[in-house]
Amino acid sequence: MKALSVVIITFNEEANIGRCISSVNTIADEVIVLDSWSTDQTVAIARSYGATVYQEKFRGYIGQKNFAMQLATNDFILSLDADEALDETLVQSIAIAKRSGDVFAYKMNRCTNYCGRFIHHGLWYPDPKIRLFDRRMARWGGLNPHDKIILDPPVPTRKLKGNILHYSFTTPDDLVWQNNRLSSISAASLYASGKKSNWFKILLRPAWAFFNGYILRRGFLDGADGFAIAVNTSYQVFLKYSKLYRLQQAKPKKAPPVIITPAVAEKKSVAGEG
Repeated sequence: MKALSVVIITFNEEANIGRCISSVNTIADEVIVLDSWSTDQTVAIARSYGATVYQEKFRGYIGQKNFAMQLATNDFILSLDADEALDETLVQSIAIAKRSGDVFAYKMNRCTNYCGRFIHHGLWYPDPKIRLFDRRMARWGGLNPHDKIILDPPVPTRKLKGNILHYSFTTPDDLVWQNNRLSSISAASLYASGKKSNWFKILLRPAWAFFNGYILRRGFLDGADGFAIAVNTSYQVFLKYSKLYRLQQAKPKKAPPVIITPAVAEKKSVAGEG
Protein backbone atom coordinates (compact mmCIF):
# COMPACT_ATOMS: atom_id res chain seq x y z
CA MET A 1 0.00 0.00 0.00
CA LYS A 2 1.43 3.38 -1.04
CA ALA A 3 1.05 6.24 1.43
CA LEU A 4 -0.53 9.23 -0.33
CA SER A 5 0.08 12.93 0.26
CA VAL A 6 -2.52 15.32 -1.16
CA VAL A 7 -0.94 18.69 -1.94
CA ILE A 8 -2.95 21.91 -2.48
CA ILE A 9 -1.86 25.51 -3.00
CA THR A 10 -4.23 28.25 -1.87
CA PHE A 11 -4.92 31.95 -1.77
CA ASN A 12 -8.26 33.23 -0.43
CA GLU A 13 -10.09 29.97 -1.09
CA GLU A 14 -12.44 29.85 1.89
CA ALA A 15 -15.37 29.02 -0.42
CA ASN A 16 -13.64 25.96 -1.88
CA ILE A 17 -10.98 24.48 0.39
CA GLY A 18 -13.35 22.54 2.64
CA ARG A 19 -14.97 20.78 -0.31
CA CYS A 20 -11.57 19.97 -1.79
CA ILE A 21 -10.20 18.39 1.39
CA SER A 22 -13.44 16.55 2.16
CA SER A 23 -13.33 14.84 -1.23
CA VAL A 24 -9.99 13.16 -0.43
CA ASN A 25 -10.43 12.33 3.25
CA THR A 26 -10.88 8.57 2.66
CA ILE A 27 -7.70 8.16 0.55
CA ALA A 28 -5.27 10.79 1.88
CA ASP A 29 -2.66 9.79 4.42
CA GLU A 30 -1.89 13.48 4.82
CA VAL A 31 -3.10 16.76 3.31
CA ILE A 32 -0.55 19.53 2.77
CA VAL A 33 -1.77 23.07 2.08
CA LEU A 34 0.72 25.71 0.96
CA ASP A 35 -1.01 29.05 1.42
CA SER A 36 0.13 32.38 -0.03
CA TRP A 37 -0.85 34.41 3.05
CA SER A 38 -4.59 34.41 2.50
CA THR A 39 -6.57 37.27 4.02
CA ASP A 40 -9.75 35.26 4.47
CA GLN A 41 -10.49 32.10 6.50
CA THR A 42 -8.72 29.66 4.15
CA VAL A 43 -6.03 28.67 6.65
CA ALA A 44 -8.42 28.19 9.56
CA ILE A 45 -10.81 26.10 7.46
CA ALA A 46 -7.99 23.95 6.07
CA ARG A 47 -6.69 23.23 9.57
CA SER A 48 -10.20 22.44 10.79
CA TYR A 49 -10.38 19.73 8.10
CA GLY A 50 -7.11 18.22 9.31
CA ALA A 51 -4.66 19.68 6.81
CA THR A 52 -1.10 20.63 7.66
CA VAL A 53 -0.74 24.26 6.56
CA TYR A 54 2.40 26.10 5.53
CA GLN A 55 2.56 29.71 4.37
CA GLU A 56 4.94 31.06 1.78
CA LYS A 57 5.13 34.13 -0.42
CA PHE A 58 3.75 33.29 -3.84
CA ARG A 59 6.53 32.39 -6.28
CA GLY A 60 4.48 31.83 -9.42
CA TYR A 61 2.11 28.99 -10.13
CA ILE A 62 4.71 26.47 -11.31
CA GLY A 63 7.26 27.38 -8.65
CA GLN A 64 4.66 27.24 -5.87
CA LYS A 65 3.48 23.78 -6.87
CA ASN A 66 7.00 22.41 -7.07
CA PHE A 67 7.78 23.80 -3.62
CA ALA A 68 4.51 22.51 -2.16
CA MET A 69 5.06 18.91 -3.15
CA GLN A 70 8.48 18.92 -1.48
CA LEU A 71 6.73 19.62 1.84
CA ALA A 72 4.98 16.26 1.71
CA THR A 73 6.31 13.34 3.75
CA ASN A 74 5.36 10.78 1.09
CA ASP A 75 6.65 10.38 -2.47
CA PHE A 76 3.24 9.40 -3.87
CA ILE A 77 1.53 12.74 -4.56
CA LEU A 78 -1.96 13.82 -5.57
CA SER A 79 -1.87 17.48 -6.63
CA LEU A 80 -5.13 19.43 -6.59
CA ASP A 81 -6.15 23.04 -6.94
CA ALA A 82 -8.31 24.45 -4.18
CA ASP A 83 -11.31 24.84 -6.48
CA GLU A 84 -11.19 21.16 -7.44
CA ALA A 85 -12.66 18.03 -5.85
CA LEU A 86 -12.77 14.32 -6.69
CA ASP A 87 -15.93 12.52 -7.69
CA GLU A 88 -16.63 9.17 -6.02
CA THR A 89 -15.54 7.12 -9.02
CA LEU A 90 -12.14 8.81 -9.03
CA VAL A 91 -11.79 8.32 -5.28
CA GLN A 92 -12.30 4.59 -5.77
CA SER A 93 -9.84 4.53 -8.69
CA ILE A 94 -7.16 6.22 -6.59
CA ALA A 95 -7.77 3.82 -3.72
CA ILE A 96 -7.02 0.97 -6.13
CA ALA A 97 -3.92 2.80 -7.44
CA LYS A 98 -2.59 3.06 -3.88
CA ARG A 99 -2.52 -0.73 -3.74
CA SER A 100 -0.69 -1.00 -7.07
CA GLY A 101 3.07 -0.78 -7.41
CA ASP A 102 3.62 -0.98 -11.16
CA VAL A 103 2.67 2.54 -12.35
CA PHE A 104 4.38 5.81 -11.42
CA ALA A 105 1.95 8.38 -12.88
CA TYR A 106 -1.78 8.52 -13.51
CA LYS A 107 -3.98 10.66 -15.74
CA MET A 108 -7.54 11.64 -14.91
CA ASN A 109 -10.20 13.71 -16.63
CA ARG A 110 -11.19 17.14 -15.36
CA CYS A 111 -14.79 18.31 -15.68
CA THR A 112 -15.33 22.06 -15.31
CA ASN A 113 -18.41 23.69 -13.80
CA TYR A 114 -19.69 26.79 -15.60
CA CYS A 115 -22.38 28.81 -13.82
CA GLY A 116 -23.65 25.81 -11.87
CA ARG A 117 -23.48 23.24 -14.68
CA PHE A 118 -20.76 20.73 -15.53
CA ILE A 119 -19.59 20.88 -19.15
CA HIS A 120 -19.12 17.49 -20.85
CA HIS A 121 -18.19 18.41 -24.41
CA GLY A 122 -16.11 20.84 -26.45
CA LEU A 123 -12.56 21.82 -25.60
CA TRP A 124 -13.26 21.74 -21.86
CA TYR A 125 -13.78 18.00 -21.59
CA PRO A 126 -12.24 15.48 -21.04
CA ASP A 127 -9.20 17.76 -20.36
CA PRO A 128 -6.95 14.91 -19.09
CA LYS A 129 -4.35 15.82 -16.46
CA ILE A 130 -1.50 13.97 -14.77
CA ARG A 131 -2.19 14.69 -11.10
CA LEU A 132 -1.18 11.47 -9.31
CA PHE A 133 2.51 10.64 -9.49
CA ASP A 134 5.75 9.67 -7.80
CA ARG A 135 7.48 12.99 -7.12
CA ARG A 136 10.92 11.42 -7.55
CA MET A 137 10.13 11.20 -11.27
CA ALA A 138 7.99 14.29 -11.78
CA ARG A 139 8.11 18.07 -11.65
CA TRP A 140 5.84 20.93 -12.56
CA GLY A 141 6.82 22.75 -15.75
CA GLY A 142 5.30 24.16 -18.92
CA LEU A 143 4.80 27.71 -20.11
CA ASN A 144 2.79 30.06 -17.91
CA PRO A 145 -0.11 29.93 -17.37
CA HIS A 146 -0.33 26.35 -18.67
CA ASP A 147 1.42 24.36 -15.99
CA LYS A 148 1.79 20.61 -16.43
CA ILE A 149 3.56 17.64 -14.90
CA ILE A 150 6.76 16.67 -16.68
CA LEU A 151 7.94 13.10 -16.16
CA ASP A 152 11.70 12.68 -16.07
CA PRO A 153 12.63 10.07 -17.00
CA PRO A 154 9.53 9.05 -18.99
CA VAL A 155 7.62 6.52 -16.92
CA PRO A 156 4.50 4.42 -17.51
CA THR A 157 1.17 6.23 -17.08
CA ARG A 158 -2.34 4.90 -16.65
CA LYS A 159 -5.74 6.53 -17.09
CA LEU A 160 -8.03 6.43 -14.06
CA LYS A 161 -11.82 6.31 -14.18
CA GLY A 162 -13.68 9.27 -12.72
CA ASN A 163 -13.35 13.04 -12.82
CA ILE A 164 -11.72 15.93 -11.06
CA LEU A 165 -14.60 18.35 -10.57
CA HIS A 166 -13.43 21.89 -11.31
CA TYR A 167 -15.51 24.68 -9.74
CA SER A 168 -13.89 27.61 -11.51
CA PHE A 169 -16.55 29.86 -13.08
CA THR A 170 -19.55 30.81 -10.96
CA THR A 171 -20.57 33.70 -13.25
CA PRO A 172 -19.93 34.65 -16.90
CA ASP A 173 -17.82 37.54 -15.59
CA ASP A 174 -15.34 35.02 -14.16
CA LEU A 175 -14.63 33.68 -17.63
CA VAL A 176 -14.35 37.16 -19.16
CA TRP A 177 -11.92 38.17 -16.39
CA GLN A 178 -9.87 35.02 -16.99
CA ASN A 179 -9.71 35.64 -20.74
CA ASN A 180 -8.17 39.06 -20.27
CA ARG A 181 -5.70 38.19 -17.53
CA LEU A 182 -4.52 34.84 -18.86
CA SER A 183 -4.20 36.08 -22.44
CA SER A 184 -1.80 38.74 -21.12
CA ILE A 185 0.22 36.13 -19.25
CA SER A 186 0.27 33.83 -22.28
CA ALA A 187 1.38 36.62 -24.62
CA ALA A 188 4.22 37.63 -22.29
CA SER A 189 5.32 34.01 -21.88
CA LEU A 190 5.28 33.41 -25.64
CA TYR A 191 7.22 36.62 -26.26
CA ALA A 192 9.84 35.69 -23.68
CA SER A 193 10.28 32.28 -25.33
CA GLY A 194 10.80 33.85 -28.76
CA LYS A 195 7.43 32.92 -30.29
CA LYS A 196 5.88 35.22 -32.89
CA SER A 197 2.41 36.33 -33.85
CA ASN A 198 1.12 37.45 -37.24
CA TRP A 199 -2.14 38.30 -38.96
CA PHE A 200 -2.65 34.67 -39.94
CA LYS A 201 -2.61 33.60 -36.30
CA ILE A 202 -4.71 36.56 -35.17
CA LEU A 203 -7.45 35.86 -37.71
CA LEU A 204 -7.46 32.10 -38.23
CA ARG A 205 -6.52 30.58 -34.89
CA PRO A 206 -9.56 32.05 -33.07
CA ALA A 207 -11.79 30.76 -35.89
CA TRP A 208 -10.23 27.31 -35.61
CA ALA A 209 -10.65 27.31 -31.82
CA PHE A 210 -14.37 28.00 -32.20
CA PHE A 211 -14.89 25.43 -34.98
CA ASN A 212 -12.86 22.77 -33.21
CA GLY A 213 -14.58 23.24 -29.86
CA TYR A 214 -18.15 23.90 -30.96
CA ILE A 215 -18.43 21.63 -34.02
CA LEU A 216 -15.70 18.96 -34.05
CA ARG A 217 -15.66 18.46 -30.29
CA ARG A 218 -19.47 18.81 -30.10
CA GLY A 219 -19.64 21.78 -27.78
CA PHE A 220 -23.12 22.42 -29.20
CA LEU A 221 -24.37 19.52 -27.07
CA ASP A 222 -23.93 21.73 -24.01
CA GLY A 223 -26.53 24.14 -25.39
CA ALA A 224 -26.26 27.88 -24.79
CA ASP A 225 -23.43 27.36 -22.31
CA GLY A 226 -21.49 25.42 -24.93
CA PHE A 227 -21.88 28.28 -27.40
CA ALA A 228 -20.81 30.88 -24.81
CA ILE A 229 -17.73 28.82 -23.92
CA ALA A 230 -16.76 28.36 -27.59
CA VAL A 231 -17.07 32.11 -28.22
CA ASN A 232 -15.05 32.98 -25.12
CA THR A 233 -12.36 30.42 -25.98
CA SER A 234 -12.07 31.89 -29.46
CA TYR A 235 -11.85 35.39 -27.99
CA GLN A 236 -9.08 34.36 -25.58
CA VAL A 237 -7.05 33.04 -28.53
CA PHE A 238 -7.63 36.33 -30.37
CA LEU A 239 -6.50 38.33 -27.33
CA LYS A 240 -3.40 36.19 -26.84
CA TYR A 241 -2.09 36.60 -30.38
CA SER A 242 -3.15 40.24 -30.59
CA LYS A 243 -1.25 41.06 -27.41
CA LEU A 244 1.76 39.09 -28.60
CA TYR A 245 1.70 41.06 -31.87
CA ARG A 246 1.62 44.33 -29.90
CA LEU A 247 4.65 43.25 -27.91
CA GLN A 248 6.51 42.51 -31.13
CA GLN A 249 5.57 45.88 -32.61
CA ALA A 250 6.64 47.75 -29.48
CA LYS A 251 10.04 46.00 -29.58
CA PRO A 252 10.89 46.46 -25.91
CA LYS A 253 14.52 46.08 -24.96
CA LYS A 254 13.63 43.01 -22.98
CA ALA A 255 10.55 40.92 -22.54
CA PRO A 256 8.01 42.21 -20.01
CA PRO A 257 7.97 40.20 -16.80
CA VAL A 258 5.44 37.41 -16.54
CA ILE A 259 3.78 38.33 -13.25
CA ILE A 260 1.21 35.96 -11.83
CA THR A 261 -0.33 36.98 -8.54
CA PRO A 262 -2.04 34.39 -6.34
CA ALA A 263 -5.44 35.73 -7.41
CA VAL A 264 -4.57 35.21 -11.06
CA ALA A 265 -3.13 31.78 -10.40
CA GLU A 266 -6.30 30.61 -8.73
CA LYS A 267 -8.27 31.43 -11.91
CA LYS A 268 -6.81 28.46 -13.71
CA SER A 269 -7.18 28.05 -17.42
CA VAL A 270 -8.94 25.12 -18.98
CA ALA A 271 -7.78 23.18 -21.99
CA GLY A 272 -8.17 24.10 -25.59
CA GLU A 273 -7.62 27.80 -25.97
CA GLY A 274 -5.11 27.21 -28.76
